[in-house]
Amino acid sequence: MDILGIFNDFLRTSGLAALFEPMMEINIFGLTIPIYGQLIMIAVSCVLIYLAIGKGFEPLLLLPIAFGMLLANLPLANLMHPEFFADGQLDMSGIIQGGNLLDFLYLGVKLGIYPPLIFLAIGAMTDFSPLIANPKSLLLGAAAQLGIFITFIGALFLGFNPLEAASIGIIGGADGPTAILVTKTLAPGLLSAIAVAAYSYMALVPIIQPPIMRLLTTKKERAVVMEQLRPVSKKEKIIFPIAVSVIIILILPDSAPLIGMFMLGNLMKECGVVDRLSKTAQNELCNIVTIFLGISVGATANAENFLKPQTLYILLLGLVAFSIASAGGVLFGKLMYLFTGGKVNPLIGSAGVSAVPMAARVSQVVGSEENPGNFLLMHAMGPNVAGVIGSAVAAGVFLNLFS
Repeated sequence: MDILGIFNDFLRTSGLAALFEPMMEINIFGLTIPIYGQLIMIAVSCVLIYLAIGKGFEPLLLLPIAFGMLLANLPLANLMHPEFFADGQLDMSGIIQGGNLLDFLYLGVKLGIYPPLIFLAIGAMTDFSPLIANPKSLLLGAAAQLGIFITFIGALFLGFNPLEAASIGIIGGADGPTAILVTKTLAPGLLSAIAVAAYSYMALVPIIQPPIMRLLTTKKERAVVMEQLRPVSKKEKIIFPIAVSVIIILILPDSAPLIGMFMLGNLMKECGVVDRLSKTAQNELCNIVTIFLGISVGATANAENFLKPQTLYILLLGLVAFSIASAGGVLFGKLMYLFTGGKVNPLIGSAGVSAVPMAARVSQVVGSEENPGNFLLMHAMGPNVAGVIGSAVAAGVFLNLFS
Protein backbone atom coordinates (compact mmCIF):
# COMPACT_ATOMS: atom_id res chain seq x y z
CA MET A 1 0.00 0.00 0.00
CA ASP A 2 1.37 3.43 -0.90
CA ILE A 3 2.05 6.15 1.67
CA LEU A 4 -0.99 8.19 0.62
CA GLY A 5 -3.29 5.20 1.12
CA ILE A 6 -1.87 4.52 4.57
CA PHE A 7 -2.38 8.18 5.50
CA ASN A 8 -5.98 8.13 4.24
CA ASP A 9 -6.73 4.98 6.25
CA PHE A 10 -5.23 6.61 9.33
CA LEU A 11 -7.42 9.69 8.95
CA ARG A 12 -10.58 7.60 8.41
CA THR A 13 -9.98 5.67 11.64
CA SER A 14 -8.92 8.66 13.73
CA GLY A 15 -11.08 11.02 15.75
CA LEU A 16 -10.35 13.81 13.26
CA ALA A 17 -12.70 12.35 10.67
CA ALA A 18 -15.48 11.81 13.20
CA LEU A 19 -15.04 15.34 14.54
CA PHE A 20 -16.31 16.82 11.29
CA GLU A 21 -19.35 14.57 10.95
CA PRO A 22 -22.49 16.71 11.45
CA MET A 23 -24.68 15.76 14.38
CA MET A 24 -27.75 17.03 12.54
CA GLU A 25 -28.84 19.43 9.83
CA ILE A 26 -31.25 22.33 10.13
CA ASN A 27 -33.08 24.18 7.36
CA ILE A 28 -33.13 27.98 7.54
CA PHE A 29 -34.72 29.95 4.68
CA GLY A 30 -34.17 27.04 2.34
CA LEU A 31 -30.53 26.61 3.33
CA THR A 32 -29.39 23.34 4.87
CA ILE A 33 -26.90 24.05 7.65
CA PRO A 34 -24.95 21.20 9.25
CA ILE A 35 -24.51 21.29 13.05
CA TYR A 36 -21.17 19.95 14.21
CA GLY A 37 -22.17 19.11 17.76
CA GLN A 38 -18.83 17.88 19.04
CA LEU A 39 -17.01 20.93 17.72
CA ILE A 40 -19.54 23.19 19.41
CA MET A 41 -19.19 21.38 22.73
CA ILE A 42 -15.38 21.53 22.54
CA ALA A 43 -15.70 25.28 22.00
CA VAL A 44 -18.08 25.57 24.97
CA SER A 45 -15.67 23.64 27.18
CA CYS A 46 -12.83 25.94 26.14
CA VAL A 47 -14.92 28.98 27.07
CA LEU A 48 -15.60 27.47 30.50
CA ILE A 49 -11.90 26.71 30.94
CA TYR A 50 -11.16 30.35 30.13
CA LEU A 51 -13.73 31.55 32.68
CA ALA A 52 -12.23 29.28 35.32
CA ILE A 53 -8.59 30.20 34.67
CA GLY A 54 -8.77 33.67 33.18
CA LYS A 55 -11.63 35.08 35.25
CA GLY A 56 -11.40 32.92 38.35
CA PHE A 57 -15.08 31.92 38.21
CA GLU A 58 -15.46 29.04 40.71
CA PRO A 59 -12.29 27.41 39.29
CA LEU A 60 -12.13 24.50 41.74
CA LEU A 61 -15.18 22.93 40.14
CA LEU A 62 -15.63 24.78 36.85
CA LEU A 63 -12.20 23.70 35.59
CA PRO A 64 -12.68 19.92 36.09
CA ILE A 65 -16.26 20.18 34.79
CA ALA A 66 -15.06 21.95 31.65
CA PHE A 67 -12.24 19.47 31.07
CA GLY A 68 -14.58 16.54 31.62
CA MET A 69 -16.84 18.09 28.97
CA LEU A 70 -13.83 18.38 26.63
CA LEU A 71 -12.86 14.73 27.12
CA ALA A 72 -16.41 13.48 26.59
CA ASN A 73 -16.69 15.25 23.24
CA LEU A 74 -13.42 14.10 21.69
CA PRO A 75 -14.54 11.51 19.11
CA LEU A 76 -13.61 7.85 19.60
CA ALA A 77 -11.92 8.49 22.95
CA ASN A 78 -14.69 6.40 24.55
CA LEU A 79 -13.86 7.57 28.06
CA MET A 80 -17.55 7.50 28.93
CA HIS A 81 -20.49 5.52 27.57
CA PRO A 82 -23.83 7.33 28.12
CA GLU A 83 -25.71 4.20 27.10
CA PHE A 84 -24.70 2.56 30.39
CA PHE A 85 -26.68 5.25 32.26
CA ALA A 86 -29.53 5.86 29.79
CA ASP A 87 -33.11 6.49 30.97
CA GLY A 88 -32.07 6.67 34.60
CA GLN A 89 -30.89 3.06 34.60
CA LEU A 90 -27.49 1.65 35.56
CA ASP A 91 -25.93 -1.10 33.45
CA MET A 92 -23.34 -2.43 35.91
CA SER A 93 -22.46 -5.45 33.78
CA GLY A 94 -21.77 -3.20 30.81
CA ILE A 95 -19.61 -0.90 32.92
CA ILE A 96 -17.60 -3.79 34.35
CA GLN A 97 -17.05 -5.41 30.96
CA GLY A 98 -16.63 -2.38 28.70
CA GLY A 99 -16.48 0.68 30.92
CA ASN A 100 -13.73 3.24 30.85
CA LEU A 101 -12.29 5.75 33.33
CA LEU A 102 -15.16 8.24 33.36
CA ASP A 103 -17.79 5.50 33.55
CA PHE A 104 -16.32 4.36 36.86
CA LEU A 105 -15.88 7.88 38.20
CA TYR A 106 -19.48 8.72 37.29
CA LEU A 107 -20.69 5.92 39.57
CA GLY A 108 -19.96 8.27 42.47
CA VAL A 109 -22.54 10.68 41.04
CA LYS A 110 -25.02 8.04 39.96
CA LEU A 111 -24.96 6.30 43.33
CA GLY A 112 -25.17 9.58 45.25
CA ILE A 113 -21.73 9.31 46.88
CA TYR A 114 -19.93 12.52 45.91
CA PRO A 115 -22.46 15.23 46.96
CA PRO A 116 -22.75 14.04 50.59
CA LEU A 117 -18.94 13.80 50.82
CA ILE A 118 -18.70 17.39 49.58
CA PHE A 119 -21.20 18.35 52.29
CA LEU A 120 -19.02 16.58 54.86
CA ALA A 121 -16.12 18.78 53.79
CA ILE A 122 -18.25 21.93 53.77
CA GLY A 123 -19.49 21.12 57.27
CA ALA A 124 -15.92 20.77 58.49
CA MET A 125 -15.20 24.26 57.15
CA THR A 126 -18.38 25.92 58.47
CA ASP A 127 -18.74 28.03 61.59
CA PHE A 128 -22.33 28.06 62.85
CA SER A 129 -21.59 30.67 65.52
CA PRO A 130 -23.31 33.57 63.67
CA LEU A 131 -26.45 31.45 63.19
CA ILE A 132 -26.48 30.22 66.79
CA ALA A 133 -25.92 33.75 68.09
CA ASN A 134 -28.73 35.13 65.93
CA PRO A 135 -31.29 32.36 65.29
CA LYS A 136 -33.57 34.81 63.45
CA SER A 137 -31.12 34.66 60.54
CA LEU A 138 -32.45 31.15 59.89
CA LEU A 139 -35.59 32.86 58.57
CA LEU A 140 -33.52 34.75 56.01
CA GLY A 141 -32.01 31.48 54.79
CA ALA A 142 -35.52 30.06 54.50
CA ALA A 143 -36.81 33.12 52.62
CA ALA A 144 -34.04 32.78 50.05
CA GLN A 145 -35.39 29.34 49.10
CA LEU A 146 -38.36 31.15 47.54
CA GLY A 147 -36.55 31.07 44.20
CA ILE A 148 -36.48 27.27 44.23
CA PHE A 149 -40.24 26.83 44.52
CA ILE A 150 -41.26 29.70 42.22
CA THR A 151 -38.94 28.40 39.51
CA PHE A 152 -40.31 24.89 40.04
CA ILE A 153 -43.78 26.24 39.21
CA GLY A 154 -42.45 28.23 36.26
CA ALA A 155 -40.72 25.17 34.82
CA LEU A 156 -43.99 23.25 34.99
CA PHE A 157 -45.68 25.96 32.92
CA LEU A 158 -42.89 25.70 30.34
CA GLY A 159 -43.65 22.03 29.79
CA PHE A 160 -41.11 20.30 32.02
CA ASN A 161 -42.45 17.36 34.02
CA PRO A 162 -42.48 17.62 37.84
CA LEU A 163 -39.22 15.68 38.26
CA GLU A 164 -37.41 17.92 35.77
CA ALA A 165 -38.99 21.06 37.24
CA ALA A 166 -37.82 20.12 40.74
CA SER A 167 -34.28 19.58 39.47
CA ILE A 168 -34.27 22.93 37.68
CA GLY A 169 -35.75 24.78 40.65
CA ILE A 170 -33.02 23.59 43.02
CA ILE A 171 -30.53 25.73 41.05
CA GLY A 172 -32.01 28.66 42.98
CA GLY A 173 -30.34 27.38 46.13
CA ALA A 174 -26.93 28.16 44.57
CA ASP A 175 -25.67 24.82 45.86
CA GLY A 176 -23.98 22.65 43.25
CA PRO A 177 -23.77 19.35 45.19
CA THR A 178 -27.45 19.60 46.17
CA ALA A 179 -28.46 20.30 42.57
CA ILE A 180 -26.42 17.31 41.40
CA LEU A 181 -27.90 14.95 44.00
CA VAL A 182 -31.49 15.94 43.20
CA THR A 183 -30.97 15.84 39.43
CA LYS A 184 -29.15 12.51 39.32
CA THR A 185 -32.13 11.02 41.19
CA LEU A 186 -35.05 12.77 39.50
CA ALA A 187 -33.89 13.85 36.03
CA PRO A 188 -30.47 12.38 35.13
CA GLY A 189 -30.84 13.45 31.50
CA LEU A 190 -30.60 17.10 32.59
CA LEU A 191 -27.58 16.62 34.84
CA SER A 192 -24.98 18.31 32.65
CA ALA A 193 -27.05 21.43 31.92
CA ILE A 194 -28.16 21.84 35.55
CA ALA A 195 -24.65 21.30 36.93
CA VAL A 196 -23.15 23.87 34.56
CA ALA A 197 -25.95 26.34 35.40
CA ALA A 198 -25.65 25.81 39.16
CA TYR A 199 -21.90 26.31 39.30
CA SER A 200 -21.93 29.15 36.78
CA TYR A 201 -24.40 31.16 38.85
CA MET A 202 -22.50 30.36 42.04
CA ALA A 203 -19.43 31.85 40.37
CA LEU A 204 -21.39 34.90 39.21
CA VAL A 205 -22.72 35.81 42.67
CA PRO A 206 -20.64 39.03 42.81
CA ILE A 207 -22.13 40.11 39.48
CA ILE A 208 -25.77 39.01 39.81
CA GLN A 209 -26.56 39.97 43.40
CA PRO A 210 -25.41 43.61 43.86
CA PRO A 211 -27.86 45.16 41.33
CA ILE A 212 -30.75 43.25 42.95
CA MET A 213 -29.65 44.34 46.43
CA ARG A 214 -29.39 48.01 45.44
CA LEU A 215 -32.72 47.94 43.60
CA LEU A 216 -34.65 46.57 46.57
CA THR A 217 -33.08 48.63 49.37
CA THR A 218 -32.69 52.30 50.22
CA LYS A 219 -29.43 54.06 51.01
CA LYS A 220 -30.52 54.36 54.63
CA GLU A 221 -31.20 50.61 54.88
CA ARG A 222 -27.87 49.68 53.29
CA ALA A 223 -26.01 51.87 55.78
CA VAL A 224 -27.47 50.21 58.91
CA VAL A 225 -24.81 49.14 61.40
CA MET A 226 -25.81 45.97 63.26
CA GLU A 227 -24.97 45.19 66.87
CA GLN A 228 -22.07 42.86 67.59
CA LEU A 229 -23.08 39.21 67.93
CA ARG A 230 -22.84 37.55 71.34
CA PRO A 231 -20.11 34.97 72.02
CA VAL A 232 -21.14 31.34 71.41
CA SER A 233 -19.98 28.63 73.80
CA LYS A 234 -18.30 25.39 72.74
CA LYS A 235 -21.19 23.42 74.24
CA GLU A 236 -23.66 25.24 71.96
CA LYS A 237 -21.48 24.54 68.93
CA ILE A 238 -21.40 20.81 69.75
CA ILE A 239 -25.12 20.49 70.52
CA PHE A 240 -26.22 22.40 67.39
CA PRO A 241 -25.22 19.88 64.66
CA ILE A 242 -26.59 16.98 66.69
CA ALA A 243 -29.93 18.70 67.32
CA VAL A 244 -30.29 19.89 63.72
CA SER A 245 -29.58 16.39 62.38
CA VAL A 246 -32.19 14.78 64.62
CA ILE A 247 -34.91 17.36 63.97
CA ILE A 248 -34.54 17.75 60.20
CA ILE A 249 -33.95 14.07 59.38
CA LEU A 250 -36.94 12.99 61.49
CA ILE A 251 -39.12 15.43 59.55
CA LEU A 252 -37.53 14.85 56.13
CA PRO A 253 -35.74 11.48 56.02
CA ASP A 254 -34.70 12.04 52.38
CA SER A 255 -32.50 14.93 53.50
CA ALA A 256 -30.35 12.56 55.60
CA PRO A 257 -27.41 12.13 53.15
CA LEU A 258 -26.80 15.88 52.86
CA ILE A 259 -27.81 17.10 56.34
CA GLY A 260 -26.20 14.11 58.06
CA MET A 261 -22.83 14.52 56.38
CA PHE A 262 -22.94 18.32 56.70
CA MET A 263 -23.53 18.16 60.44
CA LEU A 264 -21.02 15.33 60.95
CA GLY A 265 -18.33 17.46 59.32
CA ASN A 266 -19.23 20.39 61.55
CA LEU A 267 -19.27 18.23 64.68
CA MET A 268 -15.79 16.92 63.84
CA LYS A 269 -14.60 20.52 63.58
CA GLU A 270 -16.21 21.78 66.80
CA CYS A 271 -15.68 18.86 69.17
CA GLY A 272 -11.90 19.33 69.16
CA VAL A 273 -10.99 15.65 69.59
CA VAL A 274 -10.70 14.55 65.94
CA ASP A 275 -8.61 17.33 64.41
CA ARG A 276 -6.95 14.90 61.99
CA LEU A 277 -10.31 13.80 60.60
CA SER A 278 -11.55 17.37 60.39
CA LYS A 279 -8.46 18.55 58.53
CA THR A 280 -8.62 15.55 56.18
CA ALA A 281 -12.26 16.33 55.37
CA GLN A 282 -11.43 20.00 54.77
CA ASN A 283 -8.43 19.33 52.55
CA GLU A 284 -7.54 15.92 51.06
CA LEU A 285 -11.06 14.46 50.93
CA CYS A 286 -12.60 17.68 49.65
CA ASN A 287 -9.99 18.06 46.90
CA ILE A 288 -10.18 14.44 45.72
CA VAL A 289 -13.98 14.34 45.61
CA THR A 290 -14.11 17.74 43.89
CA ILE A 291 -11.88 16.46 41.07
CA PHE A 292 -13.91 13.26 40.61
CA LEU A 293 -17.25 15.07 40.83
CA GLY A 294 -16.28 17.80 38.39
CA ILE A 295 -14.80 15.54 35.72
CA SER A 296 -17.63 13.00 35.82
CA VAL A 297 -20.40 15.64 35.76
CA GLY A 298 -18.71 17.45 32.88
CA ALA A 299 -18.45 14.17 30.99
CA THR A 300 -22.25 13.93 30.86
CA ALA A 301 -22.31 17.06 28.68
CA ASN A 302 -21.94 15.34 25.35
CA ALA A 303 -23.38 17.00 22.28
CA GLU A 304 -26.49 14.79 22.15
CA ASN A 305 -27.45 15.61 25.76
CA PHE A 306 -26.43 19.26 25.91
CA LEU A 307 -27.33 20.79 22.56
CA LYS A 308 -31.08 20.90 23.01
CA PRO A 309 -33.53 23.82 23.29
CA GLN A 310 -34.30 22.77 26.86
CA THR A 311 -30.68 23.51 27.83
CA LEU A 312 -31.26 27.20 27.07
CA TYR A 313 -34.48 27.10 29.09
CA ILE A 314 -32.60 25.56 32.01
CA LEU A 315 -29.91 28.24 31.91
CA LEU A 316 -32.55 31.00 31.83
CA LEU A 317 -34.67 29.40 34.54
CA GLY A 318 -31.56 28.93 36.66
CA LEU A 319 -30.84 32.66 36.43
CA VAL A 320 -34.45 33.42 37.34
CA ALA A 321 -34.28 31.01 40.29
CA PHE A 322 -31.10 32.54 41.63
CA SER A 323 -32.36 36.10 41.17
CA ILE A 324 -35.66 35.38 42.94
CA ALA A 325 -33.81 33.63 45.76
CA SER A 326 -31.58 36.66 46.27
CA ALA A 327 -34.57 39.02 46.11
CA GLY A 328 -36.57 36.87 48.53
CA GLY A 329 -33.81 37.07 51.12
CA VAL A 330 -33.46 40.86 50.74
CA LEU A 331 -37.21 41.45 50.94
CA PHE A 332 -37.49 39.39 54.10
CA GLY A 333 -34.54 41.35 55.43
CA LYS A 334 -36.55 44.54 54.84
CA LEU A 335 -39.39 43.07 56.90
CA MET A 336 -36.96 42.34 59.71
CA TYR A 337 -35.63 45.89 59.38
CA LEU A 338 -39.16 47.24 59.91
CA PHE A 339 -40.10 44.91 62.78
CA THR A 340 -36.83 45.51 64.65
CA GLY A 341 -37.00 49.27 64.32
CA GLY A 342 -34.11 49.47 61.89
CA LYS A 343 -31.67 47.16 63.68
CA VAL A 344 -31.31 44.65 60.82
CA ASN A 345 -29.51 45.54 57.60
CA PRO A 346 -31.59 44.01 54.76
CA LEU A 347 -28.45 43.34 52.73
CA ILE A 348 -27.65 40.27 54.83
CA GLY A 349 -30.80 38.63 53.43
CA SER A 350 -29.16 38.17 50.03
CA ALA A 351 -26.65 35.86 51.74
CA GLY A 352 -29.48 33.39 52.37
CA VAL A 353 -28.49 31.51 49.22
CA SER A 354 -26.09 28.62 49.71
CA ALA A 355 -22.99 30.09 48.06
CA VAL A 356 -20.72 30.02 51.13
CA PRO A 357 -18.95 32.34 51.89
CA MET A 358 -19.16 34.30 48.63
CA ALA A 359 -22.71 35.58 49.18
CA ALA A 360 -21.81 36.82 52.67
CA ARG A 361 -18.82 38.67 51.24
CA VAL A 362 -21.06 40.36 48.66
CA SER A 363 -23.30 41.60 51.50
CA GLN A 364 -20.20 43.03 53.19
CA VAL A 365 -18.97 44.73 50.00
CA VAL A 366 -22.32 46.36 49.13
CA GLY A 367 -22.84 47.46 52.73
CA SER A 368 -19.36 48.98 53.02
CA GLU A 369 -20.00 51.04 49.87
CA GLU A 370 -22.68 52.98 51.76
CA ASN A 371 -20.93 52.96 55.14
CA PRO A 372 -17.17 52.21 54.98
CA GLY A 373 -17.12 51.54 58.73
CA ASN A 374 -19.84 48.90 58.50
CA PHE A 375 -18.89 45.26 59.02
CA LEU A 376 -21.67 42.90 57.92
CA LEU A 377 -19.68 39.76 57.14
CA MET A 378 -20.31 37.86 60.37
CA HIS A 379 -23.97 38.91 60.40
CA ALA A 380 -24.34 37.71 56.79
CA MET A 381 -22.70 34.36 57.58
CA GLY A 382 -25.75 33.43 59.67
CA PRO A 383 -28.18 33.51 56.71
CA ASN A 384 -25.44 32.08 54.50
CA VAL A 385 -25.00 28.84 56.46
CA ALA A 386 -28.76 28.77 57.02
CA GLY A 387 -29.07 28.77 53.22
CA VAL A 388 -26.98 25.60 53.03
CA ILE A 389 -29.37 23.94 55.45
CA GLY A 390 -32.36 25.39 53.59
CA SER A 391 -31.27 24.11 50.19
CA ALA A 392 -30.70 20.63 51.65
CA VAL A 393 -34.18 20.75 53.20
CA ALA A 394 -35.70 21.86 49.88
CA ALA A 395 -33.90 18.95 48.21
CA GLY A 396 -35.35 16.62 50.83
CA VAL A 397 -38.83 17.94 50.10
CA PHE A 398 -38.49 17.30 46.38
CA LEU A 399 -36.95 13.85 46.87
CA ASN A 400 -39.68 12.95 49.33
CA LEU A 401 -42.39 14.07 46.90
CA PHE A 402 -41.05 12.67 43.64
CA SER A 403 -38.45 9.94 44.16
